[in-house]
Amino acid sequence: MIAPFLLALAAQDDPEGLAFFERKIRPVLVERCYKCHSLEAEKVKGGFLLDTRDGIIKGGNSGPAIVPGHPDRSLLIRAIRGADDDMKMPPKGELLASHEVADFESWIRRGAPDPRKADARAVAARKALDVAEARKFWSLRPVADPPVPGANGLHPIDAFLAVGLNGRGLVPVEAADKRSLLRRATFDLTGLPPTPEEIQAFLADDTRDAFSRVVDRLLASPHYGERWGRHWLDLVRYADTAGDSSDFPVPQAVRYRDYVIRSFNEDKPYDRFLREQIAGDLLPYSSEAERREQIVATGYLALARRFGIRPESFHHLTIEDTIDSLGRTVLGLGLSCARCHDHKFDPIPQEDYYGLYGIFLSTRYPYPGSETTKYQKDFPPLTAPAETEAALRPHREKLAQLEAEIKRLEAEGAGAKEALAKAKKERDAHAMKPPPVETAYAVSEGTPRDAAVHVKGDPDKPGAEVPRRFLQVLGGQTLPAGSPGSGRRELADWLTDPANPLTARVMVNRIWQHHFGRGLVATPSDFGKQGRTPTHPELLDFLARRFAEAGGSVKAMHRLMMLSAAYRRASSGRPENAGVDPDNDLLWKFSRRRLHAEEIRDSMLALSGELDRTPGGTHPFPPSGRWDYSQARPFTADYSAFEHKRRGVYWMTQRLRKRTFMEIFDGPDPNATTPARTASTTPLQALFMMNDPFAHERADKFAARVMAARASDAGRIDLAFELAFGRPPTDGERRDCESYLGEFREKSAAWSSLARVFFASNEFTFIR
Repeated sequence: MIAPFLLALAAQDDPEGLAFFERKIRPVLVERCYKCHSLEAEKVKGGFLLDTRDGIIKGGNSGPAIVPGHPDRSLLIRAIRGADDDMKMPPKGELLASHEVADFESWIRRGAPDPRKADARAVAARKALDVAEARKFWSLRPVADPPVPGANGLHPIDAFLAVGLNGRGLVPVEAADKRSLLRRATFDLTGLPPTPEEIQAFLADDTRDAFSRVVDRLLASPHYGERWGRHWLDLVRYADTAGDSSDFPVPQAVRYRDYVIRSFNEDKPYDRFLREQIAGDLLPYSSEAERREQIVATGYLALARRFGIRPESFHHLTIEDTIDSLGRTVLGLGLSCARCHDHKFDPIPQEDYYGLYGIFLSTRYPYPGSETTKYQKDFPPLTAPAETEAALRPHREKLAQLEAEIKRLEAEGAGAKEALAKAKKERDAHAMKPPPVETAYAVSEGTPRDAAVHVKGDPDKPGAEVPRRFLQVLGGQTLPAGSPGSGRRELADWLTDPANPLTARVMVNRIWQHHFGRGLVATPSDFGKQGRTPTHPELLDFLARRFAEAGGSVKAMHRLMMLSAAYRRASSGRPENAGVDPDNDLLWKFSRRRLHAEEIRDSMLALSGELDRTPGGTHPFPPSGRWDYSQARPFTADYSAFEHKRRGVYWMTQRLRKRTFMEIFDGPDPNATTPARTASTTPLQALFMMNDPFAHERADKFAARVMAARASDAGRIDLAFELAFGRPPTDGERRDCESYLGEFREKSAAWSSLARVFFASNEFTFIR
């Protein structure tokens, strides 16, 4: 276990954690705590300062306020939970909301990252934004088109990398063997292991462009979209539930998931992909199928998390979640840090934040249901407009009558209590039985309006109104005067404008990250001052330019990167290089990576011969008429039996309840954008492979498969190694396996046990 002081020290270098503090923690401290616990307070209560990092760690008269990594041992958490009257905070008035308490717990659990200086009073007044000066920062400069260095006939990527390697006197390692290269490429592009037949075909192909044909074959596979669509779903925090305190299910969310997978398979131009997700319902279309597709695409915005028992009361948090996801996913900027004040690090004034806020305030989000209103509302229909109107009109008219009756009874006062309850019950029963019109979890146009600045981030304290606009440092474009729309279509244009220096840079860096294990910018969702600078800035711009020239083709970027010598290098070490560049920043070798959770599970199913490769599909949610979820009884479901043998990307994902398997193998957090997955090594991972029923069942099937395919143990061992590792066993490995099998009296039990050893091995879960 990491010592608290070491965890706290490491947390200060955690850009995501620092952004979490700015977004979730600092606003609450300012609004609810500084009055009594800051240097500006008339009297500092309990000797406890919360406006500095040192103060919050030191605590007050009762001792240290937090123990980094341990919320349950932290006095601050005990106080804000309100269980102890002697130290309840705030001492008077409404306690912090449950989601706010949960945010403080998460913050302390990750080490309490806090960028504040020692003395809050010493912070100088911020100057007005100097746009010209701000645009000198590396990520905000126009994308350059640097010439490829040298003239040695190298692949352009290798030519750029050679500059750094030669400058440090580093000699790259040799090329990877063909088996390792094929396994690497197949997992990278499809998330599945190569078959023995694919391995043999590649080994037999001695032509110069053999690997190029492999890349083209993999990019044409339907499994490509499943793998790369999952990367995007990580970023947009995809889930099949809403995230409110009841975590209401959203059966229609799968349409967006399938849209993403389909878009990657079709190699939809990236600018088109973004425009559809921001404003698909507002774009022109040439067919009914295209209209439906574009509506479904705005599920990206609809996915924003809902909060509390009454999500309508916390809609400002849903908009905040939208802006945070948009900034980090598309622009690589933490925009939410400007919700309460001018951004402390990046050139984003608070007014810019509310310029964007107004666009989403003018957008109608679908209502998935909640404890107080247990039915869906404002889900855009996908059927043709005339058909939709004919189907919905009678239902809508009856609902309006029931609503009018409720208002009449409410106006009559207490004497109508029984009749009012009956009328509401009738209204709810009718609302929960809409006509069978196909709908999407998507957004639509609301009432256009500008937003007022929330003073200190408090929506109940409006300041001056800000016209809807883009970030000043990226152009500061505003909506045309009298614009009748929300501004989403214009926002889509601003984001994809070729003059915007961030959008292409951020995306090509993400593609590089998933091929090489780490981006040229190691903080893929933070291209601001708290993020890392690029290791190869000229190469990053070269790639961004080629991306634009290729029309935003992601598949073209795969080909460019994967055909470089850098991608095809071995992962073996070279001690003299490691002494100079221990982190492999200069890419003198290929960095090994751990398979993602879904890749591990899908590979086990592939080896056992059970993988169901059927694409798409829905989840067996109960009929909406039976939805009676509440904070005390939230929606929870285990559909693993239904999904048992399908690819992991098609799992039902809940916001408030993470699957055990995904917890063990570092799956994404469905509540927040996940730019890069962690790769922990824990005893639970090995214990899962050795003891979990899923692992036992797959091992039994894997054993049965190899036993049926080959007559001798020697042949079976060869096949098992080929399937699991993409290579034949060494003589020593064959002897070890034969010796292990000989210790069992029953052959199938012996092979099942050995299969679990394969699953638990490093070579199975790592890519070389």
